[in-house]
Amino acid sequence: MPDQLTSKTVYLKDYQPTAFTIDTVDLIFYLYERGTRVRSRLTIHKTRKESDLEESLVLMGEALKPVWVRVDGSELRSDEYTIDDKSLTLLNPPDRFVLETEVELTPEKNTALQGLYRSGSMFCTQCEAEGFRRITWYLDRPDVMADFRTRIEADKDKYPVLLGNGNPVERGDLADGRHYAVWEDPFPKPSYLFALVAGNLECIEDKHTTPSGREIQLRIYVEPENIDKCEHAMQSLVKAMVWDEQTYGREYDLDVYNIVAVNDFNMGAMENKGLNIFNSKYVLASPATATDQDYLGIESVIAHEYFHNWTGNRITCRDWFQLSLKEGFTVYRDQEFSADMGSRGVKRIEDVRVLRNHQFPEDAGPMAHPVRPDSYMEINNFYTVTVYEKGAELVRMQANLLGAERFRAATDLYFERFDGQAVTTDDFVQCMEDVFENDMSQFKYWYDYAGTPEVTVVSEYNRDKAIYKLTFSQRVPDTPGQSDKPAFHIPIAMGLLDQNGKDMPLNIGDAGIHDGMLALRKPEQEFVFTGVTEEPVPSLLRGFSAPVKLQYEYSDEELMFLMANDSDGFNRWDASQNLSLRLILGLADKYRSGGPMEIPREYLSTFSAALMLEDVEPALMAEVLALPAESYISEQMETVDVEAVYFSRQTVRKAIAEALEEELLKRYGQLDDRSDYLVTPEAIGNRSLKNLCLSYLMGGESDTARQLCIDQFNSANNMTDVVSALGLIVDSDHPERAKVLDEYAAKWRSDPLVMDKWFSVQALSRREDTLPNVMKLMQHEAFSIKNPNKVRALIGSFCAGNPLRFHSADGSGYRFLADRVLEIDQLNPQVAAKLLRSLARWRHFDTERQKIIREQLDRVSSTAEISPDVYEVASKSLQS
Repeated sequence: MPDQLTSKTVYLKDYQPTAFTIDTVDLIFYLYERGTRVRSRLTIHKTRKESDLEESLVLMGEALKPVWVRVDGSELRSDEYTIDDKSLTLLNPPDRFVLETEVELTPEKNTALQGLYRSGSMFCTQCEAEGFRRITWYLDRPDVMADFRTRIEADKDKYPVLLGNGNPVERGDLADGRHYAVWEDPFPKPSYLFALVAGNLECIEDKHTTPSGREIQLRIYVEPENIDKCEHAMQSLVKAMVWDEQTYGREYDLDVYNIVAVNDFNMGAMENKGLNIFNSKYVLASPATATDQDYLGIESVIAHEYFHNWTGNRITCRDWFQLSLKEGFTVYRDQEFSADMGSRGVKRIEDVRVLRNHQFPEDAGPMAHPVRPDSYMEINNFYTVTVYEKGAELVRMQANLLGAERFRAATDLYFERFDGQAVTTDDFVQCMEDVFENDMSQFKYWYDYAGTPEVTVVSEYNRDKAIYKLTFSQRVPDTPGQSDKPAFHIPIAMGLLDQNGKDMPLNIGDAGIHDGMLALRKPEQEFVFTGVTEEPVPSLLRGFSAPVKLQYEYSDEELMFLMANDSDGFNRWDASQNLSLRLILGLADKYRSGGPMEIPREYLSTFSAALMLEDVEPALMAEVLALPAESYISEQMETVDVEAVYFSRQTVRKAIAEALEEELLKRYGQLDDRSDYLVTPEAIGNRSLKNLCLSYLMGGESDTARQLCIDQFNSANNMTDVVSALGLIVDSDHPERAKVLDEYAAKWRSDPLVMDKWFSVQALSRREDTLPNVMKLMQHEAFSIKNPNKVRALIGSFCAGNPLRFHSADGSGYRFLADRVLEIDQLNPQVAAKLLRSLARWRHFDTERQKIIREQLDRVSSTAEISPDVYEVASKSLQS
């Protein structure tokens, strides 16, 4: 561990309420291109007197140049306070006092994008989790909630728009061409929700009237050249407000709701009270520049940040260990919103794919941690799929256990009981228990323990007694620092299908919670169904009712039966995934042994029949017919064979193309709609299935497919079809490959978000020259290593999305990543640490690859001046 790294581990067990609290905050920002100053006035009082050790008050502060410090109007003597690079300590302050400070900042040099920084020509902030301490000295922790008043002063010509939290209360002109604006937030908030924006921006406006009759002014601010790309975001906001009013009874509480899009942002967006700051990727959209997934992502993220107003702002987390209190609940809410706006079955599949491809591996690796972690070195490293997506699954399970009516009653109780407070996940679960009237202590294990439970199911049918028995057993694997885990409380949604594929009545006595829902609570547990007059095919874990790995010995015929008949869309997809996974893993064995890699005729027949079904929504069918991702296939192997996974999957793709070319062309033609672009579930589903057909056709590398691909690229009237064709062309030896890349870049070089797609499709190419090309693209005029979106599009896509080339046996991909992590860590540790996670599962690979990865992790972890963010990921990975 480098000597310069002084961070220490923070433990949940050490949490103590602060001995001081802050009642009001008055801030004045004097914004300049260089030498910005912040003046702060805090009213503070002591909350308890327990020992002499608590007579001092330590306020966090980083990268602050002090100008002066005053208490109750008097400047402090040097023996009354101390300042270092992490804090301001007041020695023996009064029980009640006013602290005034002034500091100088350098936002123009702030490449970490935390605190106050510059994005292009505008000033903006990002304070979650601990960015506010880069603005002024403060008790920068979520359980300190205060009333904020903010005055912003800046050059009027350069920064005509001045925005802050809450409601606008005053604005006016100043001398020397400057002006000011004052904002007040009437709701106490923690410092991580503070926000400020100053820039030359334009906005679109709308209004929303709440059920109680309050009129809310809605504005979305963007740079002038992007003003025509905001309408979808505004529509999404209005839909989210209406949905939250109807579904949870939650109304918005300020007079204005502002959104600002910025190009330089570490995350997707931030829910600052009344002033949401967004990565422009999740605001800007037009048919010519944004794909269907972009449109859906905007709708989801806009809703997510709006929903935070109640699940995160009005009720916030007591400490950062409780991060999932706000994020898990809000992700669940945005998932349900998206499901209601589009296809519920497809949305559930998308959510589970994220879990299986990303969260399950995290749960099985060195970075595994509970949904409520018990320690951290750097809190930014815990903005993970475990806290967010698995956290959402924990809320979903509670909703499943309670049922819709009682879950709504429990959330109403939660909002009523804890409004205006900073609370814990235990407080949330207690509301569920109070309404459910059942002990939820066993359920809390989900919050306390890392790891993905493994559930094995065995069936037994007695025809004479018409009895069907399912025996469930569960275990939770060991994870770093945790072993011998207790049995979890697992809700299992299920059904039994008769020979016609219809759901049979479920007669189970008192063993079920409610219709089709079982509660698995023991290490081994039996459920007996009576009146079962024929042997059924079980449909288990419908809707993925719990984030577990479920094992049941289905035959290929049973999987095909479920794929064709199950009334649960998720399980139809899951059956198809299991069928394809079984086939690809078998081919991988033959690839290694040199045996014949043949595709069963039955598999191709099932695929063909499903492809031409017209009574199933195309969006769901596109999911059912898609092959499992290489990353998911790899996770099923004890030792990953990168080449075997890739070539086996490609063998299936090519066999489908060659055997079903006629059917694929026919289905493509049926779905190829050249009318005006629509963002509707039906239109999105049609494009999804159409482009899946095109992908399979290109797997056969026929001249017909190549021509079809280039025709779509040249004639498409929307970015979804353009990028789908472009990606397939770039991933091949298409004779017009270089031409289409040049044409795309020439057309879109001035649009950063559209160019990100250009970088990404090249980074994802499985061609042998991909890594050299990625390194060359880093010198492209449209790329900037300081911009997180660019880094994720090019470097992140290669390292996380291109396993064949990233995991090249020569180790070139690993050395490339380590080099980039060390380079980016000097600029933006948060982005660097997330990139390094691609090496965390190094023990999952063969001996030679393990050796090279370990060398790179050693190199990173032993580098002088490394950030706590990167050191934590590297060191934990090495300890695995």
